Amino acid sequence: MSAPTQPADLVILGGGSGGYAAALRGAELGLSVVLIEKDKVGGTCLHRGCIPTKALLHAAEVADSAREGEQFGVKTSLAGIDMAGVNDYKGGVTAKLYKGLQGLIKSRKITYVEGEGKLVSPTAVAVGDTTYEGKHVLLATGSYARSLPGIEINGTSVITSDQALELERVPSSVIILGGGVIGCEFASVWKSFGADVTIIEGLPHLVPLEDESSSKLLERAYRRRKIDFSLGSRVSKVTTTEDGVSVELENGKSFEAEIVLVAVGRGPVSQGLGYEEAGLTMERGFVMVDEYMQTNVPTISAVGDLVPTLQLAHVGFGEGILVAERLAGLPVVPIDYAGVPRVTYSEPEVASVGLTEAQAKEKHGEVEVLTYDLGGNGKSQILKTQGAVKLVRAKDGPVVGVHMVGSRVGELVAEAQLIYNWEALPDEVASLIHPHPTQSEALGEAHMALAGKPLHSHS
Repeated sequence: MSAPTQPADLVILGGGSGGYAAALRGAELGLSVVLIEKDKVGGTCLHRGCIPTKALLHAAEVADSAREGEQFGVKTSLAGIDMAGVNDYKGGVTAKLYKGLQGLIKSRKITYVEGEGKLVSPTAVAVGDTTYEGKHVLLATGSYARSLPGIEINGTSVITSDQALELERVPSSVIILGGGVIGCEFASVWKSFGADVTIIEGLPHLVPLEDESSSKLLERAYRRRKIDFSLGSRVSKVTTTEDGVSVELENGKSFEAEIVLVAVGRGPVSQGLGYEEAGLTMERGFVMVDEYMQTNVPTISAVGDLVPTLQLAHVGFGEGILVAERLAGLPVVPIDYAGVPRVTYSEPEVASVGLTEAQAKEKHGEVEVLTYDLGGNGKSQILKTQGAVKLVRAKDGPVVGVHMVGSRVGELVAEAQLIYNWEALPDEVASLIHPHPTQSEALGEAHMALAGKPLHSHS
């Protein structure tokens, strides 16, 4: 092994959302930074997650628009889905963002190392024969697509989201194991592309981490779209057949399809990387950290999907920035994870920030709840979308939860984030004039109703 390099202020293992955000912000603050990534900078989000899946979802929206143009008085028809063309479009979006990110890394004078790194001491990461020393090490090695015990991923008929993004055809039928964000988004895409879709979810509802009312609205919408789902029973067996795959549930039901997508969540990438040897506290493969993303080893921090916080790219950004600013000596504030926006980009979308009604009751005791139906919102009627905005308020206090279902409501969650994080009272939001006709009015109208002065809604 060669002699160690000149110590940097910060050595980062992993160039995904958390790692590259820390690198960019650290360099901006004058830290010398080494960023190590075994694949491509941008990580899962850019190459196998957020960006390519949302490109697929937009293609699916275009397909629906072509199929359903007649209801708007526009004579259109859907001739078919050209998956080669869809994949070219998806790849083009990713490639452009990847090129831009590479340029950013270069412009900030970050030392970028392409190779598989391993933690070899509390202040060093080795890549091949070279050791990179740092005053501080940040671990950001991300996550992988989990499977279930006894289910073998073969990459063709039993696949994860990684292979689903690279499919060169639209499957005739799909069974999706897992009704969380990933499962519901792929269900939405494939249904729009013309596949028969069935979701299997072991918990009682789709998107089970959301407010129950949002789950029920999504389930109602999926029934209208003829997306089938089976709730409340777990998988007992998955068998590859001559024609595809057979899935048996613990309740005795069985399903058959051309493809099975295993979408049961993501696990931390932490095995064989020297974490245990360095003395890090680990639980279920996750690296444990405090509210400032510090591990039990003073010179090591960890962020992103490697730690047991929300597995969202924007959480990784926030955590990476927090670490960079802390190391640069700036005052930092711990992240309030309830205040982070959450979006499922299905059709319809599900978006939320803050506490569910059940969580709010547990924390605050008595709460007030207001649901505003999008039927009263002009722009939502123009878009022909159905859904609702639900507000949860601590009794006589601020709004502590905002939950929305409907086409494009993910674009409304930025304002909802401000309402929650600034502890706004309903009267304060009600006094703001929202532009007409927009879907943002639904947030305003909901707060007007909660403040006791409804306009386009019943009190």
